[in-house]
Parts: sequence; structure tokens; C-alpha cells
Amino acid sequence: RDIMAEGTERGPPDTNPAFSKGIPEAGVPPREKMANKMEFIFSMAGEIIGLGNIWFPYLCFRNGGIAGVFLIPYFVFLFFCGIPLFFLETALGQYTSEGGVTAWRKICPMFQGIGVASQVIVTYLNIYYIVVLAWAIFYLFNAFKSPLPWSTCDNTWNTKSGFISRSGARMMTPWEKNRIPTEEEFWINRVLRLSDEMSMTALHWDLALCLLLAWVMCYFCIWKGIKSTGKVVYFTATFPYLLLFIIFIRGVTLPGAGEGVRFYLTPDFSKLADPNSPQVWADAGTQVFFSYAVCQGVLTSLGSYNKYNNNCYRDCLALCFLNSFTSIFAGFAVFSVLGFMAHGLDLSLPDVAVSGGPGLAFIAYPKALSMLPGSSFWAVLFFLMILFLGLDTQFVCVESLATSITDLFPRQLRKPGARELLVLAITIVCFLLGLPLVTQGGIVLFQLMDTFGASGITLLFIACCETIAVAWVYGADRFYDNIEDMIGYQPLPFLKYCWLFITPLICGFTMLYNLAQAQSIKVYGYLPGPWASVVGSLLIITPLMCIPVFLFILLCK
Repeated sequence: RDIMAEGTERGPPDTNPAFSKGIPEAGVPPREKMANKMEFIFSMAGEIIGLGNIWFPYLCFRNGGIAGVFLIPYFVFLFFCGIPLFFLETALGQYTSEGGVTAWRKICPMFQGIGVASQVIVTYLNIYYIVVLAWAIFYLFNAFKSPLPWSTCDNTWNTKSGFISRSGARMMTPWEKNRIPTEEEFWINRVLRLSDEMSMTALHWDLALCLLLAWVMCYFCIWKGIKSTGKVVYFTATFPYLLLFIIFIRGVTLPGAGEGVRFYLTPDFSKLADPNSPQVWADAGTQVFFSYAVCQGVLTSLGSYNKYNNNCYRDCLALCFLNSFTSIFAGFAVFSVLGFMAHGLDLSLPDVAVSGGPGLAFIAYPKALSMLPGSSFWAVLFFLMILFLGLDTQFVCVESLATSITDLFPRQLRKPGARELLVLAITIVCFLLGLPLVTQGGIVLFQLMDTFGASGITLLFIACCETIAVAWVYGADRFYDNIEDMIGYQPLPFLKYCWLFITPLICGFTMLYNLAQAQSIKVYGYLPGPWASVVGSLLIITPLMCIPVFLFILLCK
């Protein structure tokens, strides 16, 4: 290795034919870099720590508790798939200094379709993930009202079967237990406004304005490039931790909180003997892949803004530990409050923790918050936390897409002012494509995109292709030499053997299991017609076909 002068940053080795000596093309403006390591750390943390960490407790509840049963498959996927893929994508971006598409073109041109497929997934996420933020903004505006709108039954959206939840006053009668809580009515009849028609043309203008506000916030967080993004994440990545800690402290001091935490920590080993026990492994794999943002090209784009000799190996290990710790810690905050709610309503905890995904954030938790003294204050804190948790994930995904497109057309898009226009174009297009998701039947499209768009099948297939391309085509030993050239030493051999054998095998078997399971969508009693299967199939096939198509095109050339 060449001995560089002190203070001189190393670059990609000249002997590597995949690179042009690290020198930009003539006439192409230079690429931006992170101002310092902390901007990279906070950007990565903002991307991987999001709403998935709040859904984690529900998966523990559904799959037999955190203390043993769910953590077994979770940590298997984490150590053998999540961490190896997380490090692979980050190191790839840092070594090539390229976005999610051109990084693959540089090290393995045949597999640049992997990068294109990942950008299709990111586009899906940019369209539907921000709808959750629109819901959070809608709830946040309503949280300033007293009493909370979802805690009363004299509103226009309430029905005769609506039931107000009250804490500790008396035991609920069986008849009352079968009635619909007002919080659920607010979600179904006020926010989603479901009906028998489930029309995709009946736009909810208040939700559309919330969606527009979310996109305006997202745009102005990243419109100036990675330097502005790096400054914004100092706040957006840390503020949710403060809010989560405040909610945790309040939660564990409530009556019934101990029972909720005990339920969270008590394993149900019968789940392992259950005929559906493979679903536990599928849920764990899905959680790891989504929570760690692998196979989406985002990690590669963020890594590309690092300085060449940044110790990305150490950074990745620290970020992975922080992400899993946050998920586990969020479980204590969630289940302490759910335990309080179960105590106040004289219900068993499984009867109140029945909703995962949006239901946990927009039905179960608002119900618990409405039972607290000063409920409006706690509701504002909670929905601010949801908003900021989702916001930095969203704008980093948009940043990733903009980075990948810019690196594909550097001459045109690195000119002054071009960056702002590109991000504006992405924002406008994704906003317009997201409007059907805030219609009367929009929740059906949301569930379709959430289930099939960024599905486990798609991510697992991309993971297999990534490890094969790097470990078998480009060469695991060569990639390890590249990493050593960047950070000064080779990582543990464990990661190399994961890329070669373990990760593709686990991902392959899990993908086959998911393919064998018939996936259908049923939204609050509404079963979509055959069109839903067609849309779901297209959402899965579109990114996956990019890999063989680009491979075929290159072979033809």
C-alpha cells in the first residue's frame, strides 16, 4: 500500500480497474462529503431508528414475549443477516463514493440491477411511509383540544355502539366489552372515514393538507443537500429519544405498569411448539430487515458521503447496537402504558394489545393516553415523537433517491440549483402519487404497499443477490482487502463467511417460506377484490425484474 503524506486522505487504490483513480471526470462538479463523523452517525440513526422500533413491542407480544421466544429468531437474523448486510452496504458506499445504483455498477456491472431494484423499493417507501406522518400530524392537531376528540362519544363520527374508556371507576360489563371504543371510532370514522364503497376518488382534504405539510417539512430538511441534512438530523434524531424517555418515566410510575412490563418480559414457550411457529421467524426477519433499512440502497448512499478512511466498521456495530437497544427500550415504554390501560379497564393485557402497526399508534396508545391526567399534554408529546421518528426516516429515504439519481447524471444534476429542483420534483411526484392513500379507500392501498411493495419476499431476494454479487462475483477476499485499505485493518472473518454462506442460505429459506404462505389483505372487514392480488403481484415483481433485466441487457452488450 502506498504511504500517504500525513494529513492526506487515502482514496480508492489505483490498481483497481473498477475505478478511475478516484479522480472525478473532467467537467463533473465534485461530490459533497459529510462535514464530520457525527453527521453520518446521526443521519444513519435517523434512518434506522423510526416507527419500526415502536412496532417491535407488538411483535414481541404476538410471538410469545421478549425474554426468549421472539429474541431467539430476532438475534439469529440480526447477527447472521442484519449486521452483515448493514455493514456490506455501508462499506460499499464508502469505498465507491457512489449512490445506490452506481456503486453496484462500479464493483460489479452485471448486478447494477440490484441498485435499481432498491431504488424502486425506496420509491414505494417515499410514497406510502409519509402517510403515517400525515396521520400523526392530524392527531397532533387534535391533541391540543380538551377533552381529546377521541375520548368523547358526542361527535358526529360516533355511533350508538361507541363506548368511552374510563379508568378505575368500575368494572366493565360483558356487554360494554363488546362495544367499539371511541378511540377506534375516531380512527375508523373520523381519520380513515371508511364506508362500504371504499372509493379511491373520495379525497379527504384535511388529510391531504396534512400530507402536504409533511412533504413541505421533508423538502426543507434536505433541499440543500447532504450538508443541510447533516445539520437537521442533530435535532430530528435526538429529540424523539427525549420524548420516549419522558413517556417511559411516566409510564412506569402508573398503576398496572408492572403487570404490563411483566407481560412483556415473560416468555411463552408454547409458541415454539405451535404449528405456526415458522411465522415467528418470518416476523423476526421482517422486523430486522425493515428496522435496519437493508436492501433499500439508503445505507449505500449515506455511506458514500463518508470520508474514505472513516472507520465504518466500528460505526456500523455501534449503530446496530443502538437500534436494537431502542426497540427493546421502546417495549418498556409501550407496555407500561398498556398495562395501566388494562388495569384501569379491568381487562387482561392481551385484550388491549391487540393491534399492531398503525393500530398500536393510533388506537391502543391514544386510548391509554386519554385515561391519564393531563391527557392532552401526553398526547402532544406522543404524536410529536411519532412525527419526528418518521420524519428523519422519510427525508433520508428521499435523500437516498436524490443521491442515486444525481450520481447517474452527475454532469447535469451537480450544477448549482439542480439539486433543489430534483428534490422538488421527487417531492411533487411522490405527493401526487400518495394522494390516493388519503382517500376513503386509501387504507387498502396503504396495506397493499406495506405488505407487497416493500415485502419480505422482495427484500430477501435482493439480500441474496447482494451477498452473491459481493462475495462470489466481486470476491469476498477482495472486498475485505478494500475494507482494510479504508479502515486500516480487516473486520472479523465472521462477516465474510456470513456473506459467502450463512446470509444467503437463511434469506433463501425464509423467502421460500414466505412464498409458500398465501398473503391476503383484509382491512376492517373489507376484503378487496381480485384487483388487489394483481396490484400486489405487480408491486413485488416490478423491483425484482430489474435484476435479471439489467443482467440480460449487459450480456447482450
